[in-house]
Amino acid sequence: MSFRLTSIPKLPLLLPLAALTGAINVFAFAPYGLWPIQLLTLALFVFCLIRVPTIKHGALLGWAYSFGWVAHGVYWIYISLHDFGGLPGWLTALAIALLAAIMGLYTAMGTAAALWLRRRWSASPLLFALAIFPALWALTEWLRGWLFTGFPWLISGYAHTAGPLAGYAPLVGVYGIGGIAALVAGCLALLPQYKKPAIAAVLVLAAGLGLHQVNWTAPHGKPISVRLLQGNVPQEEKFDNAQIVNSLRLYIDMIRSAPADLIATPETAIPILQTQLPSDYVPALADFARQSGSHIALGIPYTDGPDRYANSVIGISPQATDPAYRYDKQHLVPFGEFVPLGFRWFVDMMNIPLGDFTRGPAVQAPFAVKDQWVLPNICYEDLFGEEIAGQLAATQAAGKPTATLLLNMSNIAWFGNTIALPQHLQISQMRSLETGRPMLRATNTGATALIDPHGVVSIQLVPYSRATLAVPVQGYSGTTPYILLGNRLMLVLALAMLAASWWWCRRKARPQP
Repeated sequence: MSFRLTSIPKLPLLLPLAALTGAINVFAFAPYGLWPIQLLTLALFVFCLIRVPTIKHGALLGWAYSFGWVAHGVYWIYISLHDFGGLPGWLTALAIALLAAIMGLYTAMGTAAALWLRRRWSASPLLFALAIFPALWALTEWLRGWLFTGFPWLISGYAHTAGPLAGYAPLVGVYGIGGIAALVAGCLALLPQYKKPAIAAVLVLAAGLGLHQVNWTAPHGKPISVRLLQGNVPQEEKFDNAQIVNSLRLYIDMIRSAPADLIATPETAIPILQTQLPSDYVPALADFARQSGSHIALGIPYTDGPDRYANSVIGISPQATDPAYRYDKQHLVPFGEFVPLGFRWFVDMMNIPLGDFTRGPAVQAPFAVKDQWVLPNICYEDLFGEEIAGQLAATQAAGKPTATLLLNMSNIAWFGNTIALPQHLQISQMRSLETGRPMLRATNTGATALIDPHGVVSIQLVPYSRATLAVPVQGYSGTTPYILLGNRLMLVLALAMLAASWWWCRRKARPQP
């Protein structure tokens, strides 16, 4: 059955419609959680791609779809750059538009590659929608996740943390889920012409539900008591001298208000270097740890000498008088934590302190807390599941203690009380799904929460409130395929789909005897 090119609007109307469709796609993610919207908007996108007359038209369509998606999804960057960074409003809006435009180039590139392969191989619409496009979609999102340090925020797989496709996370991770979502969307896009792909879509979703029942990891040791502190320090005041004094007092009081096996503060809860602290500050925490049997994970910038300072977590245990543990953030935020080459002028226009950190090692040991091993990650780092899984795999391979709990320490007050908070919580849910481990989240303004090893938010504090989340937490050990293979399984499957498509088209093109 043929596909008519006249069944979609002309390009001048199609592009704004594509941008609007991309913007609607944001409602599939937290806090809305309407995951079927992601499949439907992507299906509409594929429906149009099948019918576009040229590769150029398809690339523009992909760019517009992604532009609307990113611009609507990360509008909250305006608050950090303008309200807290002091960047002029027009320049802030331009920066967000430029970010959305650059992210759109990834989708445009992947779309153009898929259409070019379809034309070169003379592939049918069926093969394009069910193999070529899903493979290129997964590869494109993976590329966006690491090229130029990566920006995988709002990658399509995150929409499915509470949907049937969540079961695939321990196998192929968030990028693999994105490719599977594209496959389901391709099935839906073909419905006007073909009915059988609908059966395939149902089977894929049902298999995801079945996989979600598999327990890849098992409880390890005894549960520990945990207290997660949410200080709710206003971002606009955080680095004022008066507020720094208040923050030091606030967090030592919150820490010492009750004992727990693990007490965790947010990222940079202490907003000054350890060398600038009062001489009795850390000893006072160490005394409390020793007397109460508590372990403390304290967020603080740490210096090792001139021009070398890290965004760190120091661990204070009952057995030591000095910090016995240190974790340094290794995946830094462009502009906020390091200055990309050629952009010093842009950073100098903003009033954001501590803008050029030193990277920590790629593999770092977890923090021992009784029967459990706690691996921190700081704010933006939990967007990179392959790096967290890689740390778990590296320690397992070396026969060293491997984390049984993940701990995210964040301060995203930079983005106000916006959808950035639940979006970041959803990202942490994906990390639990991929690794089969609980994720603890200690944040300044939210979302402070406990996520179980199946990616379900067990309990969380009300955002923008000063409170403590006290919960018992059971650690988990074991491995998932994603821990062992990272994104390699997704890459092999995507490339295999392309190779199979090439073979099938070549076979069909041979003269038959």
